[in-house]
Amino acid sequence: MFEKLGIQITKRSKAILLLSIVLTLVLGGIGTQVFARFDSGGYSDPNSDSAKVFDYLKNTFNVKDPALVVVVQNKSGTVDDVAATNSALNLESKLKSEASVEKVISYWSAGKPPSFRSKDNSAAYIFVYLKSDNFTTVNNLGGYFQKKYEGEFEGLRVRTAGGAIFSHSINSRIQNDLKLSETISIPLTFILLTIVFGALVASAMPLVIGITAIMGTFFILYIISLLTNVSIFALNLTTGLGLGLGIDYALLIVNRFREELALGKAKDVALVNTMKSAGKTVFYSGLTVVLTLVSLTFFPIGFLKSMGYAGSAVVFMAVIGALIPLPAVLMLLGNKVDKFVIRKSGIKPKSDGAWSKIARFVMRKPVPIIMLSGLVLTVLVLPITNAKFSQVDSRVLPKSDLAYQASAFISENFPGQEANPIEIIFPNGAANLDSIKTYSTALANIKGIVRVGEPQISANAVRLIAIHDMPPRTPESQDLINTVRKIKTDQQVLVGGFAADYTDSQNAISGNLPLIVLWIMIAVLLLLFSFTGSILLPIKAVLLNFLSLAATVGLLTAIFIDGKFNFLVGDFINTKTLDTSSLVLVAVVAFGLSMDYEVFLLSRIKEEYDLGKSNEDAVAEGLQKSARIITAAAFILAIVFAAFILSGVTSIKMMGFGIAFAILLDATLIRAFLVPALMRLFGKWNWWAPKPLKRFTISH
Repeated sequence: MFEKLGIQITKRSKAILLLSIVLTLVLGGIGTQVFARFDSGGYSDPNSDSAKVFDYLKNTFNVKDPALVVVVQNKSGTVDDVAATNSALNLESKLKSEASVEKVISYWSAGKPPSFRSKDNSAAYIFVYLKSDNFTTVNNLGGYFQKKYEGEFEGLRVRTAGGAIFSHSINSRIQNDLKLSETISIPLTFILLTIVFGALVASAMPLVIGITAIMGTFFILYIISLLTNVSIFALNLTTGLGLGLGIDYALLIVNRFREELALGKAKDVALVNTMKSAGKTVFYSGLTVVLTLVSLTFFPIGFLKSMGYAGSAVVFMAVIGALIPLPAVLMLLGNKVDKFVIRKSGIKPKSDGAWSKIARFVMRKPVPIIMLSGLVLTVLVLPITNAKFSQVDSRVLPKSDLAYQASAFISENFPGQEANPIEIIFPNGAANLDSIKTYSTALANIKGIVRVGEPQISANAVRLIAIHDMPPRTPESQDLINTVRKIKTDQQVLVGGFAADYTDSQNAISGNLPLIVLWIMIAVLLLLFSFTGSILLPIKAVLLNFLSLAATVGLLTAIFIDGKFNFLVGDFINTKTLDTSSLVLVAVVAFGLSMDYEVFLLSRIKEEYDLGKSNEDAVAEGLQKSARIITAAAFILAIVFAAFILSGVTSIKMMGFGIAFAILLDATLIRAFLVPALMRLFGKWNWWAPKPLKRFTISH
């Protein structure tokens, strides 16, 4: 297949390249419309009890959450002072007059309920409900209201919070942070590429793949956004993986093309041979990564689904870019791929060099190397025992952000989470109000519950509201919801609200995690077996990857929970937890990229072994011919993701650092030391498989 593809490209390289350019421009032009359709939410389980409660509130009780929570503070008195009251009512009237506002409820217009004012009586709530629930509209209105109303108003200090404000703040910050990270990473990446490739023309090759991958993925995400919500965070993954895989695959393809040319072969023969070897490796590597990343779509959580869509799409498009437009460019360039030499040693591949010497040194002392590497990994894994998990809230924003400051003010000064109540629905409760009264009493006695409202009836359903005193997206609120759900009652009861939504999301992730792990293990084991013809090597690869991931999570725990080594990531608000969704993303992406490098390495080792070389020689020469590519690609890819550390959003910062560290750990300690050491110990067993299974393997 790859040989035939290579032959077709040699015959029609100009037409193929022109068609690729036109398609990329068209897809990119359409795909950039997805920017206006991104969603900052996607952390809910649509099949959960909390989702059912949301439907009851919307359809049966005609209730929806306020899009904006406006906090009005009288710095020189109380909210009941005449001047403060008049100013607040004027503000409420002004908010009501906004064309986008459906209704407004405030402390003053609602009869001054104590739960609507702060502990010291200096501040009170105004809840604003918008006519539209369209994400883009609400997001834009969040920015509008914050800009217009945040600050001073007739002697009052006004703060704006709520979903619309948070959505606007995090979306605009992520887009600005992305521009900053790209401004830094792209020039730095290009400088490093010129050093690694050794020539200016060759160093531009990753852009062929990167642009194809990113533009194509934007188009795919746009189509998906017409059918379902797509998270704004998918933007970071798309650009990071698009550029990174462009570098990975370009290094592999260009390096092999150079090898063939160095053997004196014509450019058309060199290209066909490159497609037969490196092209095949890219295809199987990409397939492995796609099957790993597609597992994210198995979660019911929209955020993780979005990452699965984006990750799978960008890898797929990167493979397309590496197997079609890039070979067409190489065919047209021929030896000119090495034009404008920067570093001569980067052009001529060596069969014996530093990596070969490292491999032979490691294989002479495999046991001590394994023990020392194991010790390093153990030290990194140890902090994992302190790991606690939660999900994003306003605390992922920096302290300087107005949305965070407003949310922090509410948490510190108000007695309960009035804007984030626990919503309890009894679908058939109207016939048995005595039972609900008993339930309400038990609910009020739970630690953490501030107050319980009076039952509200609509049709046959009954609604209870319980106000609690803790942030809704934390391990503490999860414990609270679990306690509430244990209250015994003879009726059907659904527990919802923000804290329950968070709890259901956490349960959805943990509940589906075994399935995802099983999928990844089976998919990777089968693919690596078909690629290597070995039973042992795929098992070794999977186990080493899980060990590498455990070390990464351990270091993330040390930084983002224990507060150690903060200089590595900069300032952030330490919530003493790791964002569950971001951590799952780090693990799956890092695992997929590790498999990418595993295929690169084993492909070359297998090729040398099939030529009749001994196990040790095959490992040494395979490492020499691939480790330089792997290490260079990993280092540059790590820089692309490390640039996200500059983000002011903690979850993006964690994702960038986690993936960057996992990549570097895998490309150095794992690939350079543990892999050759273990392959030396396994000896001929590296390549063993039952004869009946050999027919399911591909030839190299």
